[in-house]
Amino acid sequence: MADPVAARPAARPAARPTEGMDDLDKRLLDIIQSHFPLVSRPYRALGRELGLTEAETLARVRALKASGIIRRTGANFQSGKLGWHSTLCAAHVSDDKLDAFTAEVNRHVGVTHNYLRRHFYNVWFSYIGEDAATVQAKLKAITQKTGVPIMYLPAEKVYKIKVDFKMKRKGDA
Repeated sequence: MADPVAARPAARPAARPTEGMDDLDKRLLDIIQSHFPLVSRPYRALGRELGLTEAETLARVRALKASGIIRRTGANFQSGKLGWHSTLCAAHVSDDKLDAFTAEVNRHVGVTHNYLRRHFYNVWFSYIGEDAATVQAKLKAITQKTGVPIMYLPAEKVYKIKVDFKMKRKGDA
């Protein structure tokens, strides 16, 4: 089933301000980070919990995604425990190649994160595949298509797989 919220974004700066979000947006974000309903109509279930309709809930999620507060909607898997291989990748991409490079990277289903940073290595992304050889072949294909070399940085140890950002704090109005 396709993600009704939209496709992966291109690389962009990491943080977006959350000022101006109302209480419902904060509660919605708290719920969907780790307790997304695993039912056929998840936005209807979320809406019921928040006192909203399914359409209102989906509209809020789409607006949060459009503003950059939500970057991705999907499950988090520990690829190694599933027998897959994941790696962090970095590239130095000139401004004139940035759009084409990020479009090519984002075209690959194995890309789970893609960030633009102010650093010599200005594009960082994660790539997951069935095995190391497959991932390396895909990265080589991206390099051949774009002319941009990619640093392959496989994890030696996983310290953390996900982070929850608590939006609604005790005592908030």
